[in-house]
Amino acid sequence: MKFRFALAALATAAFGAAIAQTPAPQPAPAAPPAESVAIPPPPKPVGTAWVLLDYITGQVLAGENYNQRVEPASITKVMTSYVLAAEQKNGKIRPEDQVMMSERAWREGGAGTDGSYSGFAVNKTAPLLDMEKGMAVQSGNDAAIALAEHAAGSQEAFASLMNNYAAKIGMKGSHFVNAHGLSAPEHYSTAYDLALLGRALIRDYPETYAFNKIKEFTVGTITQPNRNLLLWRDGSVDGIKTGHHSGAGYCLMSSAKRGDQRLIAVVMGSTSEKQRADDSLALLNWGFRFYETHRLYEPGKVIASQRVWKGQAKEVQLGVAQPMLVSVPRGRYGDLKPSMNVPKTLVAPITQGQAIGDVKVTLDGKVVAQAPLVAVNAVEEAGFFKRLWDAFWMWWESD
Repeated sequence: MKFRFALAALATAAFGAAIAQTPAPQPAPAAPPAESVAIPPPPKPVGTAWVLLDYITGQVLAGENYNQRVEPASITKVMTSYVLAAEQKNGKIRPEDQVMMSERAWREGGAGTDGSYSGFAVNKTAPLLDMEKGMAVQSGNDAAIALAEHAAGSQEAFASLMNNYAAKIGMKGSHFVNAHGLSAPEHYSTAYDLALLGRALIRDYPETYAFNKIKEFTVGTITQPNRNLLLWRDGSVDGIKTGHHSGAGYCLMSSAKRGDQRLIAVVMGSTSEKQRADDSLALLNWGFRFYETHRLYEPGKVIASQRVWKGQAKEVQLGVAQPMLVSVPRGRYGDLKPSMNVPKTLVAPITQGQAIGDVKVTLDGKVVAQAPLVAVNAVEEAGFFKRLWDAFWMWWESD
């Protein structure tokens, strides 16, 4: 009887250890806490559609008609840049490739057209990297067509790649038929989709994104400035792309980073270069003024621990692999509520960096940040008798 009682007590203790959850990790304290402020309405741009997106969370901070179908004009070239960067990463094309400025590219997008051009000589080649910069900085339609032909054989085939990558990004309201953005049937996007595209380019291909902050570029004897006026007005602005034609009006996809916070603004269908720049900067300033970004957890830092069975150590320490940041209305940092979702039963071996559950942070019941929890330390498998002992208690628990 005493033995059965002792055995039952031990089993109860083991069961409790198995299901006990480490208290939810607390975010790093804000220093100093910002005073909560009432958020006024955002400035309203002149245009057909607009949106302000938080880069970290992907949250729409403000917007109007941002899911409405619009002509993307030369902002299309950001999609072209994304595809070229992805194809380079996949080894299909290389920066040093020699790209031919074909008759078609020159005729449809060169100096003899009404659109913007780069000035690369017809029937001659130039390095792919140079043509990319000519497309990004000078908004060269000729460069966009030549690059599309080089990457996919034809602009039509390249448009198919554009749509495939757009779907992967989550651009549900977009369809592309060319690489440059001149008006065409069934060539459309939305302000929200374009903001998602800008976010994806910054996140996935920062080196390609950096072309967009170059203020001028020279091809032969022709030097042309970047048409994004905000590059000269505000040092925190580092992109992204302008667009204009009669059907689209004046458009601007812009992004700025101040500290850990980055915002993306898209203004479509404005009335002038100056108006689109003024409105975009007003949106960015409003977002930076009334929202703030905080670092919750740093990679490699232990934020929780969890019981491990059949291991040489009894616990595994948990953290995040990448910095976990969150953007919230200014002054609401103290209202964040973190929680963890970790498997009740963990069995060794566990490798360093192995994903084990996740951590979520909510504000007013809405998830504002989420990241995988990973093992900060490895836990090697224990010896035979320790594994056997733990197996018994695991069996007892499940009975």
